[in-house]
Amino acid sequence: MTKVRKLLRSKKGFSSAPWAVVIVLAGMIFFVVLWQIARLVTISAGVKDAVQSAVISAAVGNYANVYDGIREGYSGGYRYSGSSWKSAISSGDIYGRIDALLGLKSVGDKHAKADEYCVYGLSVNVDNAEFAPDSEDIKQFSATSYITLEVPISFCGEILPPMKVNLCVKSKFTPKF
Repeated sequence: MTKVRKLLRSKKGFSSAPWAVVIVLAGMIFFVVLWQIARLVTISAGVKDAVQSAVISAAVGNYANVYDGIREGYSGGYRYSGSSWKSAISSGDIYGRIDALLGLKSVGDKHAKADEYCVYGLSVNVDNAEFAPDSEDIKQFSATSYITLEVPISFCGEILPPMKVNLCVKSKFTPKF
């Protein structure tokens, strides 16, 4: 420890020059890592917002089929057919909406934006509310989607694996009137 102190307090320019280089390189690495984290957070937030918008758009597309039970406080996608009510819900073309919002191209089973990121594995579960629930636990018309986001790390080349995140997006339909 005393050798390090002597080295740092030394008035010789030769001994402090390597320390200056080390400090500058450490600072650069620190800021590159911060930039990479900010990039990953920004991309994942943008993709989550786009998926949420696409899922909400699909839920709104089911608006024409929604039976409104205003007094009971529930609503669901039903259509009167013949002499009974039948469930009528659709998840729509969510991948198409995501591609349009984010400018993605279909590459095999993945939807990618150049070399920036790709999404795949979309699954959508649309839950229809019960038509005439007799319990106090009332389900609402909702949609839940899961999608995998893969973002390559642009630091250290191919040494680090890409970031893979499973995003979960939920939306519920609530009638306005």
